[in-house]
Amino acid sequence: MERSAAGAASEEPEQQALFGWTDTSLAPAAAPGGGAFRDSPRARRMLDVREVYAEPAALDSPRGRQIMARLPGVRVTEVESHWRIPALHGNDGNVARWVRIKTETLVLGVKHTLATRPNGRSADWIAPGPSNGCAMACAYCYVPRRKGFANPITLFTNIEAIVAHVRRHVRAQGPKTEPNQCDPRAWVYDIGENGDCSVDALVCDNTADLVAAFRGLPTAKASFATKFVNPDLLALDPQGRTRVRFSLMPAADARLLDIRTSPVEERIAAAPDFLDAGYEVHFNLSPVVLRPGWQRDWADLLAHLDDVLPARVKEQAAAEVIMLTHNEALHEVNLGWHPRAEDVLWQPEAQETKRSQNGALNVRYAHDIKQQSLTRVQQLLAAHAPWLRVRYAF
Repeated sequence: MERSAAGAASEEPEQQALFGWTDTSLAPAAAPGGGAFRDSPRARRMLDVREVYAEPAALDSPRGRQIMARLPGVRVTEVESHWRIPALHGNDGNVARWVRIKTETLVLGVKHTLATRPNGRSADWIAPGPSNGCAMACAYCYVPRRKGFANPITLFTNIEAIVAHVRRHVRAQGPKTEPNQCDPRAWVYDIGENGDCSVDALVCDNTADLVAAFRGLPTAKASFATKFVNPDLLALDPQGRTRVRFSLMPAADARLLDIRTSPVEERIAAAPDFLDAGYEVHFNLSPVVLRPGWQRDWADLLAHLDDVLPARVKEQAAAEVIMLTHNEALHEVNLGWHPRAEDVLWQPEAQETKRSQNGALNVRYAHDIKQQSLTRVQQLLAAHAPWLRVRYAF
């Protein structure tokens, strides 16, 4: 299965493959014969696992056995730690195979540190996530900054412990007594900080287990952002206790930066279906990337939202507006697999360093530029989608 770094770096075939999902204009559909979407050809194009790296304890767990039962004949390599896999994270030759590794490789681990930490921005709390990494390949994603030279999905198989921890934390908070930007009544827990729960659901039931847990927690809501429309999630019956945040950006930006994601129009079109299935549906206007024509394209996107979304979606919708944050190490990785993205992401003359909440040293737009741009986005919202309340802007 392995290709040499020299063979993978023949730039043109690999670059064509990144944009070669020829049927992305089709509406999401279940597998032929009415089966689950995760068994469909489209799902297999997103994630076609050929190799698994796994901690022994993860393989021996009920969730690990469930996952491996869906992957008959796949090669398994046992590893001491899901964080320390030299063939993945320590091999700079993997950069040229960035997308192929995401498609064909899966890591199974056990999440040993279960901690819920305060947030207060998008959510009240960040729950211990059920995964780290993603099969999609957004060029600005912050998760790979700690991973090195490969960033496939790592699924944590001790989901029972994760769910039990979250339940205890929610019950310890009691009812929410003061409204805030996260939610007026419920404690909001982000369950997908380092992955995409919609993509995780192609492989296992971690997302379903968390949605079911919050269904029984009347003082709290789960929340996750996604760029992938997975119709299987419509059957999870969240009963209003899970918030899906569809991430949106102008289509021209998404074609360049949101590699392997569902098209933006498809994400927008899915909003009514998810609302009708019992989810709260919000939108992430994220990231806002400053480049020539950005204001025109964001205006067009917001006008499209206003044109196509039904009133029932608009009445409950809210948005987060998040300006681009980048990172020098990720910039260097991107130059090895998708240098065109860096033409718009890496703008030293307009950016300054920032220390993030987790201690990482990143770059963001200079303060004055950022504030002016956020003001402009608010003006565009007022002009084209005045119903879309901004819950959080950063």
